[in-house]
Amino acid sequence: MIIAEISVLPVGEGTSISRFVRLAVNELKRSGLNTFPGPMGTSIEAANLDEILAAVKLAHEAVVNAGAKRVVTTLKIDDRRDKPATVRAKMEAIK
Repeated sequence: MIIAEISVLPVGEGTSISRFVRLAVNELKRSGLNTFPGPMGTSIEAANLDEILAAVKLAHEAVVNAGAKRVVTTLKIDDRRDKPATVRAKMEAIK
């Protein structure tokens, strides 16, 4: 399982960007991947990197298609190969 964190930010759209963020998160959810929205980014889980990148592309394009003239998308990928990993397992490990 690959875990990734994505943040999609429209630039120059004012101080409240929640409508854009909501669109991006909705696209991530529609991708069918396990999606965990947070205050500074959204974590997603996928079986492979292609699924992650396809979902990120959809989220990014949703914000562009909503009218944002500039969009900065940040992606962090945790591709652990020595044992299964999930967002929930990572959260349990820090309790």
